[in-house]
Amino acid sequence: MISQFDHIIAHFSQYIKVSESLRNELESRLSFHIFDKGELIQDADKICTKSYFILKGLVRTYYLKDGVEISEYFSCENEWINSPKSFIERTKDIYYIDCLEKTETFCLKVNDLGYLFDHFPEMERYARLSMGSVFGHLMERITSQRFTTAKEKYDHFLNTYKGVYHRIPLGMAASYLGITQSTLSRLRKEK
Repeated sequence: MISQFDHIIAHFSQYIKVSESLRNELESRLSFHIFDKGELIQDADKICTKSYFILKGLVRTYYLKDGVEISEYFSCENEWINSPKSFIERTKDIYYIDCLEKTETFCLKVNDLGYLFDHFPEMERYARLSMGSVFGHLMERITSQRFTTAKEKYDHFLNTYKGVYHRIPLGMAASYLGITQSTLSRLRKEK
């Protein structure tokens, strides 16, 4: 049976060769955390100093506009989650991150990540390669939001979140798509 730590090492190994010394450093710097459903991982009123690798569960990144929660994106198994601007610039940002399900994670502190980058050049390669897919996803999302119909946005949502869309509450999905819940209900019935 694969351990939780072996699971994250397998993830890194998809991008880089994980030496024994890097494995040892990761094991000493990663900590395991479980969050309950509804628990806040990141508060917009605080600087983000940790990044979380999701082993199991589903989280949502959102912001508040006129007191209304606007879902920005969802993250699930085998993805990292943090508030990127806050994490990198060490400033407050607009994003909250909460758990839509009980979520098991590995946590890496920003200072530990800096150490790994400084001492293991392959970690910078990992960051560059893994962030490429995130960047591509965000560019597709921007295009979808700006230039497509509600139906096309919904189709893009289903494709992007094909393994988890059924785990996302309807109101949060509508907020992510920038459409009303009634429009989303209609689109779902048409499928």
